[in-house]
Amino acid sequence: MQAQQNADTTAVCPFPHHLLNQQKTAKEPDYGAPAIERDAEGTWHIRNFEGMRSILRSGDTRQAGFNADLITRIPNMTNTPILYLEGQAHHQQRRQTARFFAPKVVSDKYYQVMEKLVDEIIAELQQKRSADLSQLSMKLAVRVAAEVVGLTNSRLPGMAKRLEAFFGSEPLTFNWTPRVLLSFLRNQTRMAAFYYLDVQPAIKARKRKAQEDVISHLVAQNYSQVEILTECVTYAAAGMATTREFISVATWHLLEQPALRQRYMEASEKERHAILEEILRVEPVVGHLFRRATAEITLEHEGTSYTIPQDALIDLHIYNANTDEAMVGDHPLAICPVRELHGERLSPAMMSFGDGGHRCPGSYIAIQETDVLLQRLFSLDTLHIVHAPNVSWHAMIKGYELRQFTIAL
Repeated sequence: MQAQQNADTTAVCPFPHHLLNQQKTAKEPDYGAPAIERDAEGTWHIRNFEGMRSILRSGDTRQAGFNADLITRIPNMTNTPILYLEGQAHHQQRRQTARFFAPKVVSDKYYQVMEKLVDEIIAELQQKRSADLSQLSMKLAVRVAAEVVGLTNSRLPGMAKRLEAFFGSEPLTFNWTPRVLLSFLRNQTRMAAFYYLDVQPAIKARKRKAQEDVISHLVAQNYSQVEILTECVTYAAAGMATTREFISVATWHLLEQPALRQRYMEASEKERHAILEEILRVEPVVGHLFRRATAEITLEHEGTSYTIPQDALIDLHIYNANTDEAMVGDHPLAICPVRELHGERLSPAMMSFGDGGHRCPGSYIAIQETDVLLQRLFSLDTLHIVHAPNVSWHAMIKGYELRQFTIAL
């Protein structure tokens, strides 16, 4: 039976090593754990795809990750950041900002920006002959997201480094030990620098003349400067930090798999995007999402009913949902972009961009800018890895970070 399964997979997946575990980033994977369970602390863990989709599409949960409890305590905040909005208020903001992220807008307005930035990156690599890809990818991700958000009037260059320092800070807590206090003060200093050098001049410019970007929309909605700063940090984390990691992990896989890389370079845009989304399925940048139940929720799995009580914390395990064999078939840890998914309206990236009302609005931008860069990178015949990236784990986004990834010509 197993031989027949392997033969069937070989027939549809023409890439060498497609039966192997190719995942590089999962931290302490728990693929043998129950699909749904409650731990000793009362947290519910959801690992199957259908259960996770039910939670993310439910109207009976609220955001519990990304420092949600801390953000909602910020004083004098009338307009809650979009990441933490729920219900009708969230739907309304998503409808109003959707125009900045629509595929046609991305292609018409930002594609040339991406190409120009990639030209600069390639020129730098050709001149220096080697580079840290994690730095090049950060530069691209920041500049593209800055165009969408409206962070284009900085008083000084170096926004990418300012954001990198900010996101490298320890997660905030209210446990005021000397170490936490020092980290808090350092974090506040970095936030103040981002505000004064990048956000404030952007706000002033858009009050003089509105543009088609997020900050202009927020100014028109009478958001305060603190509220706009908070939104900018949210978009920076979602559109810059995560895209940076995906560019690196996709490059890592494709440089190590010549057959897949050749297929990628010969493919149409649609197929190239499918390859990238399959890599992202195996290597989701955000490993966990958290929700808190606002009402009692019932889930069914394999004939068993589970009742999650109101106020319970729910931990959604993205790696597990993305490798749920009921949805993705055999060999779920292998990268095979022609695999058949078993379900209706499934994204090839599965849960890597989330689902439901809070699904990442910038998913198309992330795939598009990654594709633009990788096409140019892989056209350089002698491109190779000098030092594979170091893999670490970011506490706030519960996802991997790839650093010191040296590539060379």
